[in-house]
Amino acid sequence: MPLSMIQTGEVSMIKKVGGKEETRRFLENLGFVTGGAVTVVSRTGGNLIVNVKDSRVAIGRDMANKIMV
Repeated sequence: MPLSMIQTGEVSMIKKVGGKEETRRFLENLGFVTGGAVTVVSRTGGNLIVNVKDSRVAIGRDMANKIMV
């Protein structure tokens, strides 16, 4: 299921990062790599704040839909 469907506070493992090559590379540079842990910290509108690799990152719903957990 996409990252955007995960409940706040739930820890998940990243199974796949989808999208175009440029988008995948951008997300991987932020720390969204296959096998990595990700936690949704909060939701504001359609945006998510997530913990990934000991960092907090804000991403939009469209980007979150490309990250499968």
